[in-house]
Amino acid sequence: MKYIFLSVVFLLHAFVYAQRMVLPLNKGWKFSKIQSGTEHPLKVDLPHTWNVADVMDDEPGYYRGSASYKKTIPFNRVFVGKEIYLFFEGANQTAKIYVNDQLAGVHIGGYTAFNIRLTSFFNFKRQNEIRVEVSNGADRNVPPLSADFTFYGGLYRKVSLVALDDVHMSCDDHGSNAVFISTSTANEQESVVDIRTIVSNRKKTDKKIKLTTTIYDAAGRQVTSFSCAGLSKISGDTSFLQAITIDHPVLWTPEHPYLYKVVSTITDIITGKKVDEVTNPLGIRWFRFDADSGFFLNGKPIKLIGASRHQDREGMGNAVPEKLARKDVELLKQMGANFLRVAHYPQDPVVMKACDELGLLSSVEIPVVNEINESDSFYNNCLAMQTEMIRQNYNHPSVIIWCYMNEILLRPQFNNDNERQNIYFSNIRLLAKKLDSLTRKEDPLRYTMMANHGAYGKYADAGLIDIPMITGWNLYPGWYSANLDDLPAFLDRFHKDHPAKPVMITEYGADADPRIRSAAPVRFDKSVEYATVFHQYYFKQIMARSFVSAGVIWNLADFNSETRNETMPHINNKGLLQWNRVPKDPYYFYKAMLSSSPFVKVLGSKWSAGIADSGKTTGLQKVQVAANRSPVSLSVNGRSFPDAFPIDGICEWMVPFVNGTNVIEASVVKHGRFYVDSNLVDFRLQPFKFQDKKIFSDLNILAGSKRLFIDSAGNVWQPDQQYYSGGWGHVNGKPFKLTGSSLPYGTDKNIKGTPDDPVYQTQLVGLSAYKMDVPDGEYEVTLYFAELMGGKVQEVIYNLNGNNRMEKVENRCFDVMINEVPVLQRFNIAKEFGTATAVKKTFKIIVSNKHGITVGFKATEGETILNALRVKKISR
Repeated sequence: MKYIFLSVVFLLHAFVYAQRMVLPLNKGWKFSKIQSGTEHPLKVDLPHTWNVADVMDDEPGYYRGSASYKKTIPFNRVFVGKEIYLFFEGANQTAKIYVNDQLAGVHIGGYTAFNIRLTSFFNFKRQNEIRVEVSNGADRNVPPLSADFTFYGGLYRKVSLVALDDVHMSCDDHGSNAVFISTSTANEQESVVDIRTIVSNRKKTDKKIKLTTTIYDAAGRQVTSFSCAGLSKISGDTSFLQAITIDHPVLWTPEHPYLYKVVSTITDIITGKKVDEVTNPLGIRWFRFDADSGFFLNGKPIKLIGASRHQDREGMGNAVPEKLARKDVELLKQMGANFLRVAHYPQDPVVMKACDELGLLSSVEIPVVNEINESDSFYNNCLAMQTEMIRQNYNHPSVIIWCYMNEILLRPQFNNDNERQNIYFSNIRLLAKKLDSLTRKEDPLRYTMMANHGAYGKYADAGLIDIPMITGWNLYPGWYSANLDDLPAFLDRFHKDHPAKPVMITEYGADADPRIRSAAPVRFDKSVEYATVFHQYYFKQIMARSFVSAGVIWNLADFNSETRNETMPHINNKGLLQWNRVPKDPYYFYKAMLSSSPFVKVLGSKWSAGIADSGKTTGLQKVQVAANRSPVSLSVNGRSFPDAFPIDGICEWMVPFVNGTNVIEASVVKHGRFYVDSNLVDFRLQPFKFQDKKIFSDLNILAGSKRLFIDSAGNVWQPDQQYYSGGWGHVNGKPFKLTGSSLPYGTDKNIKGTPDDPVYQTQLVGLSAYKMDVPDGEYEVTLYFAELMGGKVQEVIYNLNGNNRMEKVENRCFDVMINEVPVLQRFNIAKEFGTATAVKKTFKIIVSNKHGITVGFKATEGETILNALRVKKISR
């Protein structure tokens, strides 16, 4: 690499577009999976993934293999005499690129961009066929090896053809645009902008060029322009170094993300022709992390609060259009956040562009997750990914941290061989040191970080805490471990042990299935209410500790993890947003805590169910409101309730709901202006005793459960209860609970044959009857069953206590009677239907003489079970 130091020559001439042509190639590809030599062509547009459907079905696993994308590029005389490249923003996970059946190049790694030079293979006299063979197949030399997210395959980001003059900004520098901008000195008086530009010369002679750099302010006004002459050497790259001073710069901050624009132009000195041009953002800021006081931007302390982001979306997989990718960043900003952890891999360039423009500080990382492979190929691929990530994102002012490992000791190898495992740990340490050294060399102005899971002792013993500049901890006390209070104890202990080490909480969160609600939330019930309590606690602890630089929520949105079972199989529900980006209650909690503008939001769903208070036609229900102003006024169905003051961002009232639609309105006032939010709740009220209600319609019960659930048909399911005279409930029996499970009740197995897994995931065991003292009439009774014991239990990578095991099938056989009439005899669910499979049995009965409905259960072998029950009146 040749370096030329240039003197600054100020130019007065206007900016002119140069001769770089970029042709989008996102339409009309022929796609086919490569399976056993048979191809099945399909016309597709980019972005595209082949895993949209199979990651959501009931069959374990998804297609991880190879596929082919083909496209014909018509003849165009403008290509003649040009350098031709294909630019890929992402192809997961490895790609081979062919031009006219000749291999032009290979790229390893699914999350960074890359260029492939086509010039030597391109036919400039006729059309050209491009074929891209992409594979997301398991490869022990390519990270990630395992993770709690899905490795979607495909050309899932944009592709373009780039035609260039022989002399151009290099397209061979790790997918970057070959211009690197930094601010070695930055303050309110002046900023020194350092620019390194790599120029390629594909001509057969040295070339005299002029490199011009023009800086514009946010309004498009020229701030300064300078140029300098140099010699671009034959058939190689030349690196030009420049330094420019800007007096009294406008600083970049989250509140005011001011961006300059840097335009770099190459001009042929002999002909005066502009031959290439690229544009980059410039945000002027300085920052530091302090082990005691946290993060400082432009000399001012800032608590970093934000979220991580996975890139997939419902119905799209990872092939998400740019507009929707940017929308994620907008939603995070609207919440009041100031930080985005781009995890666990580099993402669409539009995401980083949005962070720059909207004012979100960020960290970016490569997908070295859970474990490593001790091969030179694996190490080299990690180093290449880190280099690509840094160079491609170098100019984004939002980036303050480069990260290179996540929870790397979560799945340690050689657990039965201590000596061999110690060698493995030493190799992890060696790789971490290489990645950290590489990162500091590539970018000495930003920080390095590893994100560790909460096994403090393991990381200390492995010697990993001292390597990066910042230690990140992914902490889940109160979720994966039982006690919320372990969080402050962990943080305080770490800071005491490592008083000179900056620390961030890089992950925290709790599952929140938006279909599940609870009046008495508990850990692992998957209710939105528990997640809200969890976030309230964590936020308070983070804000109380100045040495905790950041709190990064896991995750911004729900995302696909094909190996997960849970209440919503294949989905990690820790998002503040649903998979389709509809906000959940915790999102609004954070908006109340972080927003500077007045904010009020009625929390809760638009549906609910409950039992009337004795002798009344209403039932008391909790209403929660998130707000950042006091006091908060509330009215329900036109009735006002006493004002309340938010505690940790939320107010609560107990109010009577009527059957049907309930209108909730909350308001706050600032400077005489009212800020109002409302919610309409469709409430299904069941009578305390059925004689209190002359007309009965239906009742949906989750046996052995304490949570509410709304199914895919819009039916609301209520928690179970013990029978009392005049009402409804079970007689005898106990909730199903797995021995040693974190779940308070039920299972998290994927129930085959239903989209409504929570209907079948809880269960009463050993019941003798289920009674409902309903009025006389004709009814449809539906019994729901699933055998929850037996079969292979799939290991999920996040489950610290999990392992693959075979469960013994319960030997059970029982009879079912409705009002003493046998409806199921010697019913053996496992034998007839298998385990974890939805079974539904529907019967019609007539109730007379005020006898109600009694569903009786009698075991002939093992214990009786019932998972759910639905009773619907079909006539009077």
